[in-house]
Amino acid sequence: MDAGILVFSGILGYLCGSLSFARILTHLFVPGTDLSLIRQPFPQTGIVFESDSVSASMMRINAGTRYGCLTAILDILKVFIPTLAVRLWQPEASYFLLTAVFGLVGHDWPLYHRFKGGRGESAIVGGMLAIDPLGLLFTNLAGSLVGWLVGDVLVLRWSFLVLLIPWLWFSTKIPAYLIYAVVANLIYWGTMYPELAQFYRILKQGGLSTQEEIAGDMAMGRKLGRFLDQSSFPSLVRRALRAGK
Repeated sequence: MDAGILVFSGILGYLCGSLSFARILTHLFVPGTDLSLIRQPFPQTGIVFESDSVSASMMRINAGTRYGCLTAILDILKVFIPTLAVRLWQPEASYFLLTAVFGLVGHDWPLYHRFKGGRGESAIVGGMLAIDPLGLLFTNLAGSLVGWLVGDVLVLRWSFLVLLIPWLWFSTKIPAYLIYAVVANLIYWGTMYPELAQFYRILKQGGLSTQEEIAGDMAMGRKLGRFLDQSSFPSLVRRALRAGK
């Protein structure tokens, strides 16, 4: 591999990934909105959930669904476009995988904003759209099915990230693809760990009792959680057992 192209590919991904569309859209459309910290108390547990992720989820919570969705789309594109450009430029090599990884790194630790960014779900989606859009579709569908089977909205949301690892390996048998999937997961789960630890404590102490509540507090939309409460596989089984008594 050419060292110059390798360095260029990584720098391009990082600089594009460092664009913080949550901050840009806040400045343009909802000035004065505080994106510095989410603090949400759970009186049943005495825990105050805190997150400093500057992301589409924070935009949805603080500025509304419209701006949250727009932020997510732009965060996807900022990684998708440079990754696809490098892939089209150098189709015979795997430089584009480095662009996707560093797009995620830039999203999480943006150069322009004192290295304080988001967690990277949208950035991973953007990279996968250029790397393997069919794989992105398949792992999301499979993850949604798993989430429905176990009746858990968080499994439904996040399992596709883990499924990328076996998918990219078995579909390509190329070590570079496997390394990308593993590194992307390590970065994502590593940055999410403080929030996941808080969330686990809240669940353990009974702060959230339904999938609707969980989906609402994770900025996923209460309708999705309500659907799982009413129509997931475990819910349907429980309903059938009650009807049979």
